[in-house]
Amino acid sequence: MNIIGKRWTALIIRDLASGTKRYCELERLLDNISPKVLSQRLSELEQQQIVKREVIAEVPVRVEYSLTAKGKDLVKVIDSMAAWGQQYQG
Repeated sequence: MNIIGKRWTALIIRDLASGTKRYCELERLLDNISPKVLSQRLSELEQQQIVKREVIAEVPVRVEYSLTAKGKDLVKVIDSMAAWGQQYQG
């Protein structure tokens, strides 16, 4: 599970926690992330079964990303870590 420590990963999970997003929505929400890194992180999260990638056969083709049950459980862990950090910061 080394993916969690990589830059941008927690932010991608955070943004998907609020619901399904398209690639371009994630790109807008994650200011300054390069398209290459966003694609890599989404692919890694999909391989770890944290994110689900769904291709919707429309014209044009639409791809949506959402958290799996495993990903939703991970949000709880990330939220707990953030709360701990706020409680004991400074």
